Amino acid sequence: MISDLDEVLRQLLIRELPVRNGEVNIDFQQPRREWSSRLSRPTLNLFLYHLRENTTLRQPEWEIRRNGDGTVTRRRTPVRMDLHYMITAWAAEPEDEHRLLTRTLMALFRNATLPDDLLCESLRDQPVPIPIRVADPEALRNPADLWNALDNELRPAISCVVTLALNPYQELVGPLVRTRELRFGQAVGLPLRESLAEPGQAQALWAVGGRVQGAGPFEGLSLTLVERGLRVPVQPDGRFTVGNLEAGTYTLELSAEGRKPRQQRITVPSTSYDIEV
Repeated sequence: MISDLDEVLRQLLIRELPVRNGEVNIDFQQPRREWSSRLSRPTLNLFLYHLRENTTLRQPEWEIRRNGDGTVTRRRTPVRMDLHYMITAWAAEPEDEHRLLTRTLMALFRNATLPDDLLCESLRDQPVPIPIRVADPEALRNPADLWNALDNELRPAISCVVTLALNPYQELVGPLVRTRELRFGQAVGLPLRESLAEPGQAQALWAVGGRVQGAGPFEGLSLTLVERGLRVPVQPDGRFTVGNLEAGTYTLELSAEGRKPRQQRITVPSTSYDIEV
């Protein structure tokens, strides 16, 4: 993916500078002394010198997508990575280098994100447009240290930070959870008088979820647990949840303005609690 990003940056600069008839080379080599001594024509060097996670954009939760076959797909949110480039211009005269740096700054400032028409297939599945930060004051803080490590002379450079989403996680596909059990009894170490259940016994409560099946919309539907006279909220997509139920049989009554109330018996626990309209 990084090599694909290099090529997108190359094509962006060729188009935006613009570069005609190969008048300027665009290189991604380390700008070491032996490299620069071999240059024979004006060159822009984009040196990728640092990669780190953008922790400000970190989202550790899971993305959940409901499938039409009763399963759900779970996937961790992508890791957002900042790729730090140092852009330098190389020419025979300082004036030519400065003009090339100016043209590069203008080209990058005109593009807050990488243009969609330049993205290759591996970069198209990004959650947001790929941002570019140019001349960020927080980037490239100690350029002299970097040039010392490269064994070359200090020269003006443009910092360019591109943020990519990388997802190393596999998708997990599993059945939709419709029933959840809460079981409680005597806590270990507590005297009997403080326990929640008699010795040898365990109590269980269930939370169940279902869906109203049929033609929507479902905003005007009213769902009631008859045995308790409990109003059950129905989501816009027809989903509902009922909690704190003991094992047994219950009646759900579905009603809506202009429709005859419909009752359906459910058994807790069960494999399905869906209601057909």
